[in-house]
Amino acid sequence: MKPSFRVLLVLLASGLLASLLIHAQTAKSPQQPMETSTQTPAQPEKPVKKSDDAWRKQLTPEQYRIARKGGTERPNGQVYQQFKKQGAGTYFCAGCDAELFSSKVKFDSHCGWPSFYDPSHAQNVKALPDPDGSRTEVKCAVCDAHLGHVFLGEGFNTPTDKRYCINGTVLKFVPAPTPEKDPQKK
Repeated sequence: MKPSFRVLLVLLASGLLASLLIHAQTAKSPQQPMETSTQTPAQPEKPVKKSDDAWRKQLTPEQYRIARKGGTERPNGQVYQQFKKQGAGTYFCAGCDAELFSSKVKFDSHCGWPSFYDPSHAQNVKALPDPDGSRTEVKCAVCDAHLGHVFLGEGFNTPTDKRYCINGTVLKFVPAPTPEKDPQKK
């Protein structure tokens, strides 16, 4: 066997192994529906700090993997399908109840994850360069939960030209109150 063919074979095998490992990791972490609440949570006192054990007790295993370990949910999963159907409302951090995004700034970027073009409470969202410098990570500024990434200049027709690509599993959705109908008005 020629050396270049061996190198190619090793590279192909490595890529296949990496793909299988990624699939196995996401297969072990089934997606759960996005939390929905009918009541607006009280805004937390800053900062929210808890032990690793306390986070494990509070969050589902999937929320913990994403929020505390920097994971990513699978694209186009159950959470994303649910997100696409949600109407007016507000999105809060599943870890600490900090207000993060409004449905007024959500849009369908067709990327497979919830997308927003601006936070509703900028002080509750922080952006940090990933360690490898290739992307910008988005975290909850209150409890330091990993939320996703923000991308600039992708050409979406939004006022900010930003796409906050957020893991829906770490969001809690509270629908906007519906106006009571006056029985005397028809």
